[in-house]
Amino acid sequence: MGVSMKKANLKLIGILLCLILVISAGLYYYNRQDDKMTYNEFITLVQAGEVNEVIFGENENFFQITLTGQNTKYKIPNPKSDNFMEFLMTYNVEVSYKDTSSGSPAAQILLLVGVIGGIAFFRIKRSGSSLVRNANKNEDAIAFMLKDVAGNIEAKAMVDDVIQFIKNPEKYAGLGAKMPRGILFYGPPGTGKTLMAKAIAGEAGVPFYPMSGSDFIQMYVGVGASRIRDLFKKAKKAEKAVIFIDEIDAIGKKRGKQPNSSNDERDQTLNALLTEMSGFHDREGIIVIAATNRLDTLDEALTRPGRFDRLVEIGLPDVNARKKILELHSGTKPIADTVSLEELAKSTVSFSGAMLENLLNEAAIFAANDNKCFIDPNHIDKAFYTVIAGAEKSDTSYITQADRKITAYHEAGHALITKRLLPDSYISKVTIIPSVQGAGGFSLSIPKDTLYMTKRKMLANIKVLLAGRASEELIFGSDEITTGASNDIEKASGLIMDYINKYGMEETFGMFNSNVMNAPAAAELAELCRNRLNDLYIETKLELEENLISLHNIASALLEKESLNALDIELLCA
Repeated sequence: MGVSMKKANLKLIGILLCLILVISAGLYYYNRQDDKMTYNEFITLVQAGEVNEVIFGENENFFQITLTGQNTKYKIPNPKSDNFMEFLMTYNVEVSYKDTSSGSPAAQILLLVGVIGGIAFFRIKRSGSSLVRNANKNEDAIAFMLKDVAGNIEAKAMVDDVIQFIKNPEKYAGLGAKMPRGILFYGPPGTGKTLMAKAIAGEAGVPFYPMSGSDFIQMYVGVGASRIRDLFKKAKKAEKAVIFIDEIDAIGKKRGKQPNSSNDERDQTLNALLTEMSGFHDREGIIVIAATNRLDTLDEALTRPGRFDRLVEIGLPDVNARKKILELHSGTKPIADTVSLEELAKSTVSFSGAMLENLLNEAAIFAANDNKCFIDPNHIDKAFYTVIAGAEKSDTSYITQADRKITAYHEAGHALITKRLLPDSYISKVTIIPSVQGAGGFSLSIPKDTLYMTKRKMLANIKVLLAGRASEELIFGSDEITTGASNDIEKASGLIMDYINKYGMEETFGMFNSNVMNAPAAAELAELCRNRLNDLYIETKLELEENLISLHNIASALLEKESLNALDIELLCA
């Protein structure tokens, strides 16, 4: 679909360039002045027999001539004498009259512009309709079923009745039940929203029409709305179908309240979508499924009853779902018996389905690079940290001993505070080996699966983020702190903002979210966040001072081994 759209756009650009060239040439021709000649020069040429034709036009003050063997026209003042015609005939000069009322250069230019503009408009319309036609290429593909979607048990239960609606809409209509007009899948990227939509079509045995919201947004007003109508017209011909619109926030963002804050093309496209969804008959087996990563940005008109009636969260998989996803993707890969998918599922907290698939794919690549026939735990381990932090840099010769020492104490601070304040978290790896993504090192801890984050754990997570900078200042002094904590400070600032403003956990600010105000108390909130973060930073330094021996032990071990695991940290902190 992307290739065909690209070709259509290239053709359109070519047509527009041709249109510009034609207009430019026409304007040049229209504004070009004929070469001028004096009347005396004209008489001399006539007498010499070099004048081929004299042309009289609407302007009686001038006439044009052409010379023998030349295409250039010359403009000469008209003497308007009685014997002028007789003089021309004496020297056998051809005389003609040109009617400019219907064949002027301006009229010719307008005709050319009209023809080429019509061709361009036809191309635009055709590119839109061809894009919609391309959305149907997967409708006869091998059916994709719900069993092929690992995890998301609750989401599957919420769409099961929709599948029955599509299969037998008369059964529900007979009881007065109306089929949902649309389903909106929302959740983080890579959690399987597209797969779920495809599985619904596969279970129902109906055509699947996938499109992306960005496909409807063009620079030409009306093209997106036309594509929406063409797509729904195609689906209605099939009588039963699933229309899937990914990234619907591209066309469904909240419309501006001010007249100059809206986008005409996007508004027309959204209005066309809403109109088409409202036009479904209760007995039609057509369902519209949309997906977004930003539910909060969608227009309220989309999520009201009668449009997208049902909102289904496709969230990050829990430990059981992660194990099933790993089993699904490992089915086509030779995994060694020493690899425990159950343990891997426990260590991949906050991984999406796409990340788990990428993890096994990276492991397979590492195994192939090592000329192995099976994926062993070492390949899994290497792929795990590659997905998390990026591949390790192979050349570290440029790193000075002083920089290694700073990095070692920075990462030791993270690991020590994690061990002290979050004992339930599993410290998977601490390393001072830099990655290609720019990290000088990292300390990776894996929390347990949980539904909620307590106040104590939230403050502990903030302290873990601040521990790297606190360790640098404690060991090297306040004047020698580095830029290595920039990402930690950014994350800690976001957490303290949520702690105070979103979750109402700060007594001073209370249970109030300033975002509901038209003019949020930004200055007051920023000052409170800054003071609270500074207090937590002081507490973190005190915690490190109380465990200074463990901090030195971890840093020294990192300088020696470069990487430590959970058992190493346990022994060093004993």
